[in-house]
Amino acid sequence: MKRFDPITLEIYRALYTSVAEEMGIALRRTAFSPNIKERRDYSCAVFDARGRVIALGDHMPVHLGSMPMAVASALKAIELKPGDVVALNDPFAGGTHLPDVTLVMPVSSEQWAVGSNDAKHKKTGKNVRNGKLHTAHRPLPTLFYVANRAHHADIGGATPGSMGLATDIYGEGLSIPPVRLVKNGSLDEDIMRLILANVRSHDERRGDFQAQIGSLKTGAARLIEIVERRGQREAADYANHLIEYSARLMCHAIATIPDGVYEAVDALDDDGVSDSPVPIRATIKIAGSRARVDFSGSSPQVAGPVNAVAAITVSAVSYVFRCLLGDDVPASAGLMQPIKVIAPEGTVVNAVHPASVAGGNVETSQRIVDVLFKALAQALPDKIPAASQGTMNNLTIGGIDPRSEKEFSYYETVAGGMGARPHHDGLSALHTHMTNSLNTPAEALEYAYPLRVREYRIRKGSGGKGKHRGGDGVIREIETLAPAHMSLLADRRKRGPYGLHGGEDGKPGSASIISDGKARKIGSKGSWELKAGDRVRIETPGGGGFGKKER
Repeated sequence: MKRFDPITLEIYRALYTSVAEEMGIALRRTAFSPNIKERRDYSCAVFDARGRVIALGDHMPVHLGSMPMAVASALKAIELKPGDVVALNDPFAGGTHLPDVTLVMPVSSEQWAVGSNDAKHKKTGKNVRNGKLHTAHRPLPTLFYVANRAHHADIGGATPGSMGLATDIYGEGLSIPPVRLVKNGSLDEDIMRLILANVRSHDERRGDFQAQIGSLKTGAARLIEIVERRGQREAADYANHLIEYSARLMCHAIATIPDGVYEAVDALDDDGVSDSPVPIRATIKIAGSRARVDFSGSSPQVAGPVNAVAAITVSAVSYVFRCLLGDDVPASAGLMQPIKVIAPEGTVVNAVHPASVAGGNVETSQRIVDVLFKALAQALPDKIPAASQGTMNNLTIGGIDPRSEKEFSYYETVAGGMGARPHHDGLSALHTHMTNSLNTPAEALEYAYPLRVREYRIRKGSGGKGKHRGGDGVIREIETLAPAHMSLLADRRKRGPYGLHGGEDGKPGSASIISDGKARKIGSKGSWELKAGDRVRIETPGGGGFGKKER
């Protein structure tokens, strides 16, 4: 292994991370939909020339851990050239669920030249690499890849928002295999027309795609600046050092866990089609500085939309073990090197085509995290918190906006209680674990959609009691001002998030529709028709308590 300077390594960690963060800022500021602009439901990352992740923005954990598989699929399917951008959302080709669309772009040495030499050699058809001239027609190697993933508020399918109760992938929306959305710097309008013909809110979708493309260009420009200052060789060497350094840090963290086998099981309430619980079982084996996470014994894949693909399961494992490290650890491919994940095909944690998967990304990922933390709590009782709300409470409402007479698609996840920690209470009204998004501000929601927020407050007393209390959930009530179709995809309605070491469980969530002054309780998964004036009321779970309450 080549020697490196620790100070320079830290500089490169900060540089590459800042690139991913700036990509996110560019995406947020230029996006059209409130889901991306306000809720920040997106993620950005930087990859080396081999397609290994070297830096992640502090965005959505469920996106970040799974994005490397999407990049790998894009590189396998298409030979990317300078100016190309590949789009994909196929869950069975590295995606997560259909609304999450990933864009990938190469950063090539053909895109840069040193200082004034660039202008000097424009007319000659030549550029500069490491101080030497090269003809422009000769392809030069890719230096990096940049990628982002954004949750589009609609991607087609049977219900507005594309998060309904489908029983196969075809009912969930438009599936996009790896395709060139941009060729040689120009948007492929044929591909874009095909996509827009199959989704709702065309203008918003086009705007969000263009924002994603602009975000990639921002990342590429910053990476080129790094190469111009430091040179290709050093930039590539320190990208590799970051990966190796992350792997060593993860090995050290695993080595602090006592050797042994730790098992746990938890379950989703149901799949929305039947009332049967959907168990997820995990066995974590720690041996020295290595970990094996085995999901054998988990439920077979189900008819409803709570199936998770392999990318989601790996992402959840990555998140849990990353939580054992400090904040300043490079978020690179090295983090997963000492961890082996076994997820049997055909199960709810590694579903195969054509399973419906909309909820695997948002609900099953949360339950996988709960199961893994429950297992690790046996080995690290002073570090692992009680269960957080364990659901994202996915709410979608769509119809025709009478103000513009155009289609609208509103999507939001609703915060809940955080699990109590070994030395502190849990926080209230927070998006936890695999989601790192925000709420849609009432002002932005009411401006963008024919909706009105009638109530939004903390659900007092919903957190589990204990030596340390679980955080409380929230109550969010939204009125529709026009006829609309509403879908809900949630969980933790039959059993609340678990407490640890004598702490009580948090209260389960609930949902209801209030029509003509009368409230009727609805299930956690399904779709309903609303008339103008109807209200949807979501009460989210509280977090579990930690330790026995002292009398």
